[in-house]
Amino acid sequence: MKREHVLPGLADTHALGEALAGLTRPGDLVVLVGPLGAGKTALTQGIGAGLGVREPVTSPTFVIARVHRGGRIPLVHVDAYRLGGHADVDDLDLDASTDESVTVVEWGQGLVEQLADEHLEVRLDRRDDDVRTALLVPHGAGWTARLDAS
Repeated sequence: MKREHVLPGLADTHALGEALAGLTRPGDLVVLVGPLGAGKTALTQGIGAGLGVREPVTSPTFVIARVHRGGRIPLVHVDAYRLGGHADVDDLDLDASTDESVTVVEWGQGLVEQLADEHLEVRLDRRDDDVRTALLVPHGAGWTARLDAS
């Protein structure tokens, strides 16, 4: 899979998420980085669709974390925006569910990488023309191999 993506519309962001879901395995951590409105929740919705999640995937801003079951792998969707640091992440006890789930964390850069030996960072941005972009940055040999093979 190529590392850089131009996402002109919502459907393109969902499609990238669905493609990423096809590469995921239980225990995977995906960290979404980008400003407000860059498409983090939309990408997570695509990942959920690709995993077969039937319920709506919405931003967990006020509940911090949501677990979506019913797909081929459970999806744990976390919004770390309001977390103050590693202690707050530890309080969520996310590592209890990471082994059997795909964990997607919005605003998690610098806070959640310790939850897995390797992870995929997705850097999302919104250009002045309102087109989104995504850069896939693998951290670890497993993610590098999966992206290169797809």
